[in-house]
Amino acid sequence: MEDFKATEYSLRTVATGRVFEDAGWAIDDELSEKPSLIRAEYKKKQIDVKPESCGIYRFADWLPIKRTLAGSCAPITYKSEGLAKALGMTNLYITFNGYFPKIGARMSTCSFKETEAYSVCARLAADCGKVLVVASAGNTARAFAKVCSDNHIPLLLSVPADNLDALWFEAPLNDCVKLIAVQKGGDYFDAINLSNMVLASDKFLAEGGAKNIARRDGMGTTVLSATTHIGRIPDFYFQAVGSGTGAIAAWEANLRLIEDGRFGSHKMKLMVSQNAPFLPMYKAWKADSRALLPYDADQARSDAESINAKVLSNRKPPYSLAGGLYDALKDTQGDMFAVTNSEAEEAQRLFLETEGVDIYSASGVATYSLMQAVRDGQVQKDDVVMLNITGGGEKHFMQERQVWNLEPSLVFPIDADPKAVLEDVANLF
Repeated sequence: MEDFKATEYSLRTVATGRVFEDAGWAIDDELSEKPSLIRAEYKKKQIDVKPESCGIYRFADWLPIKRTLAGSCAPITYKSEGLAKALGMTNLYITFNGYFPKIGARMSTCSFKETEAYSVCARLAADCGKVLVVASAGNTARAFAKVCSDNHIPLLLSVPADNLDALWFEAPLNDCVKLIAVQKGGDYFDAINLSNMVLASDKFLAEGGAKNIARRDGMGTTVLSATTHIGRIPDFYFQAVGSGTGAIAAWEANLRLIEDGRFGSHKMKLMVSQNAPFLPMYKAWKADSRALLPYDADQARSDAESINAKVLSNRKPPYSLAGGLYDALKDTQGDMFAVTNSEAEEAQRLFLETEGVDIYSASGVATYSLMQAVRDGQVQKDDVVMLNITGGGEKHFMQERQVWNLEPSLVFPIDADPKAVLEDVANLF
């Protein structure tokens, strides 16, 4: 984008309402005694959507960024015909994040995690001088690796060894990207613990996960895509969740669109789903509990291993804190679904048959929850529904090219010694 100027915004703490300025990489409000997300409040209240050639930065007015980066694509929204007909719906809109050139979708990692990476990395100053650290169950790592490699941004990824098959790329990566892994049997939470050991050094910078406003507002572009395409805020929003960050982002984008004033004044109902038997947020929500219920670590690892949608296996999601998923579901009168592997596979087959492209397991989970909501009468045939397909088109992508896998530089045990981890990882850079 020519003549881009850093977006103007301030920060607000959800729990207290305190407004403060961003010193550059604020992740928390240090003055808040209560666990809380912070939000960006943009100076520009009515969004000016830029041309498609700008990629995700067509929504730059509502992204907390200092610069733009090469290679981004925005989510693509279109009105469904095939799936809508199969479900008896008249206003089903699909927001597709992945690779499906037929509709203009060209995310080469095939995942909406690209929306996070292009926003987070553009929030990072070019002269930061630190190594960005990202823990991931798979797709997020692939997206950040691509963006950082293409734009020469030093990056350390921490991923469970069981999920390494997700780290494929269309070409070898720049040497600025390094990967470490937790031994087989470890899960996403173990990968987060491993990354936290590294962050004891000032050489490294925590990406921040759900707490990073750039991650959430990048993901919120899915709702901006849908709403500006439809011309109004949807009535319902469907997505599968591991951390719930995407659904929180959707809620926050909805609130900004209400303030914009041109797209309606209602809140779309968040309809989110988890892959059974890994159901920590589902069980808490159905018990009407803000706090997550006790979940034995070994059982959680076992459940995470048994689900097809490995990206939905976050044991410590931002559910309970102020501004988290519990608040989002309450504020929008939303609901949560549990979807088995076989049900998700049924939905994946239906999507391929009716829409003409393969989708990931997580997207299958979301699609089945829509099927369930229509069947049970929670969604009526004329309701305006946004289905967020968070990843798809991988088989389509693979047919056209060979891929290259990123291998870990180091693999650590679940009970690794923090000092040894820090020393070994620091030597990679």
